[in-house]
Amino acid sequence: MTAQEVRLCGLLLREHFGDVVERVGTHLLKGGAQNLRTIIHETGISLDLIKKSLCVLVQHRICTFSAGRKGPGSPTEYRTSCDHILRILRYPRYIYSAKTLYGDTGELIIEELLQRGEMTMSSIVKTVADRLTQNMEEGRSMDYSEVSSAFSKLVETHFLQRCPPVAGAGTKESATPANTDKPAAPANTAPPTAESFPDCYKVPHVTLIGRGKRQLSPEDGEDQRNAKKAKMDIETHGDEGIHWQVNFERFHLHFRDQAIISAVANKLDQTSSEIVRTMLRMSEVTTPPTATYTKPLSANEIFRSLPTSYSIPRPILDQYLTLLVDDPMEFVGKAGESGGGMYVVNLHRALANLARATLESVVQERFGSRSARIFRLLLRKRHLEQKQVEDFAMIPAKEAKDMLYTLLSQNLVQLQEIPKTPDYAPSRTFYLYTVNQLPTARMLLQNCYKTVANLIDRRLFETKDSKRLLEKSQRIEAILASLQASGAEPEQLTEVEEMITAPEKQQLETLRLHINKLDSAENQVDETIFILESYVNSTATAAS
Repeated sequence: MTAQEVRLCGLLLREHFGDVVERVGTHLLKGGAQNLRTIIHETGISLDLIKKSLCVLVQHRICTFSAGRKGPGSPTEYRTSCDHILRILRYPRYIYSAKTLYGDTGELIIEELLQRGEMTMSSIVKTVADRLTQNMEEGRSMDYSEVSSAFSKLVETHFLQRCPPVAGAGTKESATPANTDKPAAPANTAPPTAESFPDCYKVPHVTLIGRGKRQLSPEDGEDQRNAKKAKMDIETHGDEGIHWQVNFERFHLHFRDQAIISAVANKLDQTSSEIVRTMLRMSEVTTPPTATYTKPLSANEIFRSLPTSYSIPRPILDQYLTLLVDDPMEFVGKAGESGGGMYVVNLHRALANLARATLESVVQERFGSRSARIFRLLLRKRHLEQKQVEDFAMIPAKEAKDMLYTLLSQNLVQLQEIPKTPDYAPSRTFYLYTVNQLPTARMLLQNCYKTVANLIDRRLFETKDSKRLLEKSQRIEAILASLQASGAEPEQLTEVEEMITAPEKQQLETLRLHINKLDSAENQVDETIFILESYVNSTATAAS
């Protein structure tokens, strides 16, 4: 964990949960596992605020807890994970993917779970149905059964999973001594999987009948609201105590598959990408998340599973599969001859090629096409002397020397010395330039973390600088919404709108444009972060 990661994690925690949670979270990141007393002593924050902050972090699976390392009866220890905090950066992408796959209902289900950490199925269904009803025309409403169906589909495809039952240590320390006859089992802090938790993807039978309700208007009275809320609290639906959470790993597998499919489409054509999509879809349940290859699939199975819109003849499919196997990118490999040929998707090789293309793109954008040519040449040839680089790249000696030294100064290219004699005399030493893809990818990943942190800092500065104007705009929008709901005259609405002057409107428009650009840049950098992280993790898995 580097300083750039800690800085970015702190900014994300402050933006989503506030300053106190950010202080507690970054303290745990820097200090490792600590008990409640140590956290209070070292941060200087009150006990009540520390407990609330830890509850928020545990609710969102950013913080985990377990029995103390000193044995039974020792205080509960808390720890945070940098990877879990960095997922916050990807929240918009999770929500957009759910919308693309399952429509508005799936989008709102994922959004509610990301906002609240974990919820019961009945609570999610009611909340989402109410939100969808609020946006419908007057007289229409969303049925609970439709939301329940979308929820079941998300569970069936493993995008949602049950929270594991927590055993052993609690989330707060008890003032009374614990019973030492039975040692407390550590809390189950590992993410639930179908293998370790059999009911992880089992949807309970929920008795929910009804439709979504619109929000009560202010004139309905506070007493009526409290009475309805009390009635809802008493109701039971058969899923009490069963909480659900977002399965981030499943979303990451979906993002990885989409990146591979897009790369094949760009390199070859749409039909090739559809064949790879079919192979990934067929093996998504049978292939472990950390596997470097998918399970072997026969050509007959692939042919039967192709979408009906791609009704290509069997000989053409065989030609496409041969083309994919022979392609230098090596996205698809051949594992045998039975069943018309057994084929696999080489996941590790695909991620390595995606990371390599990212590195080449960065070099080209920062240093120009000639430097990118040298970089690609070193990636392909592995080790070259300066004279060989000049000859192969067909670049004049002076320019090639300057470009190599520039890349060397930025740690994008490494210099390896191979002496002919033990004294390392320069006249009897080979100086070879090379590119180590993995360390270079790690360095670029840290630069991406720094870039996102700078973008967030800039966005916070922009909004803080125009805080007064934004608050005024929000107040006027609230007044306008209230007047429109009460059926006010157009003259009244115009009068309220004119409370914002023309220069202020222009300033607001400029601010919104800047914020949108910064948000878009954050999402684009996050795509690069995801590819590089996936490549680094895949390389570590393949090495082990």
